[in-house]
Amino acid sequence: MAVTQPWRLPGEPEYNIRDWREIPLWKDVPEEKWNDWRWQAGHSVKSLEELTQVINPIPEEENGVRECAKYFKFAIPPYYASLMDPNDPNCPVRMQAVPRVAETHFSVMDMHDPLYEDVDSPAPGLTHRYPDRVLLLITDYCGMYCRFCTRRRFTAHDHGIQTLKALEPAFQYLEKAKEVRDVLLSGGDPLMVKDEYIDGVLKRLREIDHIEIVRIGSKVPCTTPQRITPNLVSILRKYHPLWLNTHYNHPKEITPEASNALAMLADAGIPLGDQTVLLRGVNDCPTIMKRLMHKLVLNRVRPYYVYQCDLSEGIEHFRTRVAKGLEIMEHLRGHTSGYAVPLFIVDAPGGGGKIPVMPNYVVSMSDKKIVLRNYEGGIFSYPEPDIPPSACPDNCIHCQTDERASVEGVAGILANKKPRIVPTDTLREQRRKKHKPAVTIPLQVTPEDH
Repeated sequence: MAVTQPWRLPGEPEYNIRDWREIPLWKDVPEEKWNDWRWQAGHSVKSLEELTQVINPIPEEENGVRECAKYFKFAIPPYYASLMDPNDPNCPVRMQAVPRVAETHFSVMDMHDPLYEDVDSPAPGLTHRYPDRVLLLITDYCGMYCRFCTRRRFTAHDHGIQTLKALEPAFQYLEKAKEVRDVLLSGGDPLMVKDEYIDGVLKRLREIDHIEIVRIGSKVPCTTPQRITPNLVSILRKYHPLWLNTHYNHPKEITPEASNALAMLADAGIPLGDQTVLLRGVNDCPTIMKRLMHKLVLNRVRPYYVYQCDLSEGIEHFRTRVAKGLEIMEHLRGHTSGYAVPLFIVDAPGGGGKIPVMPNYVVSMSDKKIVLRNYEGGIFSYPEPDIPPSACPDNCIHCQTDERASVEGVAGILANKKPRIVPTDTLREQRRKKHKPAVTIPLQVTPEDH
């Protein structure tokens, strides 16, 4: 028998979640409208006057709503707003949705485009950083504007939905970039568009033969689960293999409505992953994070990444120390199912890309054995085999000729594609360029006398 309530774990605390009809702003809204994603999108909370009919805001939130319009949009879908505790300013849902005056304080370390997505853009809306995959932004519109948004430089404006014609330069680039096998659709939220538009985008991508998989990054199963309709699911399933990564940050967000949306996607054969952001005051607790991972797996969602919060402008108050993420991983690895253990990722500022960070389990090593520690702190050794080191030789035909073989970074050195990686902006390299030797003196090697 299937689990009947995948939105609730045994022993999980009761969350203060209200029926929408208990909230003055929506007390007269019929169920048919409440469950219509278009109504949800058209009735977001966008003003202090509306917000005060949903929660009892504290002065920091009131000032945040007044000031945030200078920097970033403010909009909360009615469904997600109904999850907020009206009397607790530390409610994890409320902290993610309601602006606070701290957003107006920019740190000296804040960056407009911390991930250099615009720098690595060969066509409008397209970012090509990694060898075989790209990011394609098809809209700047979101159902909710998360207060920790890393892409606020883009979603803060009213560009709206990109037309298929406007995306054509990106499609043409992809047709020529034969190395690209994976396209990630994002935004904004790529599912907060009309069905016909998402169908057109997916159809155009499937006309490019070398694109093997399409991924969608969407928060709507969390913030507007009503958007996951039978018609949308029927469109998505036409374009398999298609994957979807969603975004939950706290176990309170996994409600019966959210579970139903996830089940519809999973039943359509769409593999589901989750990308969580580590947020101070929201989920920077090992026990809360473990509970979230368990609820995701219960809903057939594979925890994929836990991100260290980025350096975008105005969100330093959400950042934790990296050590907190390592502590959380220490509480997950070995202590629960491997399927419930995501990668902890630092998306390196300046376009360095996603770098996995984890506790160190290697204690020491020699050419005879490696010494490891397990999650309990036990120390164990693994003997190395007394045979040649690898069945994959240095001149492996697959590694030398297959176009999928890695040639960049340390992998390229290991594959004998390059002997070294030398930074180009060091003082030594600058001196070399400035003082090129005029004469090359050959070395004469004199054989030793025997």
